[in-house]
Amino acid sequence: QVQLVESGGGLVQPGGSLRLSCAASGSIFRITTMGWYRQTPGKQRELVATITRGGNTDYASSVKGRFTISRDNAKNAVYLQMNSLKPDDAAVYYCNADHLSSAYTRMIYWGQGTQVTVSS
Repeated sequence: QVQLVESGGGLVQPGGSLRLSCAASGSIFRITTMGWYRQTPGKQRELVATITRGGNTDYASSVKGRFTISRDNAKNAVYLQMNSLKPDDAAVYYCNADHLSSAYTRMIYWGQGTQVTVSS
C-alpha cells in the first residue's frame, strides 16, 4: 500500500504563486508517472500536469507557461509550482502516483487533496 500526502494549498490573490508538494510513503517498489489533477464542485477531475520518472512532462493547455511540475525520485515526491494564479485555478488539487509493485502489479494511488483558493 502506498500513501500520498499533499501540502501547500491555501488562499492566494490573483496573480500570486503557490507551491504544492506531495510525498509518497509506504510499500513503494517503483513509482513511474506522477501527476497533479484538480476538481471543482460539480465538475469532473481534470488533469493539470504529469511527469514521468525520467522527467518528461505534460500540461493542460490552461496551465502551460504558468505551472511547473517537478519530482524528486529519491524522495518519492512530486511538486507543482503555480504562478500567475487565476480565479479559475481554484480547486481541490490531488496528487497521484502510478505504482509498480515487485510483482509487477500496477496500481494508481491518490492523495486526499489540498484546497487552493484564488481570491482577492
